[in-house]
Amino acid sequence: MRNNSINNFFLQHYQFFSVNILMDRVDENEQIRLVIEKVLQGDVNSFSYLVEKYNKLVAHIVFRMIYNQTDREDICQDIFLKVYQNLPQFRGESKMSTWIGKISYNCCLNYINRKKPVVKNQSSQEWEEMPTEIPDPGWQTEQDDRFNRIRTEIEKLPVQYRAILTLYHLEGMSYHEIGEVMNLPEGTVKSYLYRARQQLKEELSHKYQIQDL
Repeated sequence: MRNNSINNFFLQHYQFFSVNILMDRVDENEQIRLVIEKVLQGDVNSFSYLVEKYNKLVAHIVFRMIYNQTDREDICQDIFLKVYQNLPQFRGESKMSTWIGKISYNCCLNYINRKKPVVKNQSSQEWEEMPTEIPDPGWQTEQDDRFNRIRTEIEKLPVQYRAILTLYHLEGMSYHEIGEVMNLPEGTVKSYLYRARQQLKEELSHKYQIQDL
């Protein structure tokens, strides 16, 4: 069972995008196959469907792993450039989301290895909240404070832990899919997810007396 507090945190704090492309009512995998065919045949405009369909996934990974706002934008562009360049190599052996997720993760790791940035907390302005109707302002303030504390502690976790939490709780990926994205055995994914939760729980319990994660 997915952890409710962590799920709520991720679901209420992420960059999201609107999709304005209309496609024929066909199976999703068939849609993607048809789009890929069009792109490979020279219809560059069809690639915009893949960008709009998967930019949320890319943003989730990049925003969780990279701190610098300007670099985030550059990395997102670089990721989709690599997706476009490597599209002929996509064989459909895994989900398109898994394939793009792996490219995103590797691009972020390459950036981190080059820059080796100092860990710092994100300001609340760097997050865009999903609109929601909350009748009690006091409850909203309490929830915002809780989410901010969770976010602060997540940002201190090792990059692999942050990525796994994001892919599992926000993208809803299975252990197997996360393993494909991060090139890790399924057992290691489970172990890292458990350690990430435990470390997060210990820090929140020690600093803020938050127990119900």
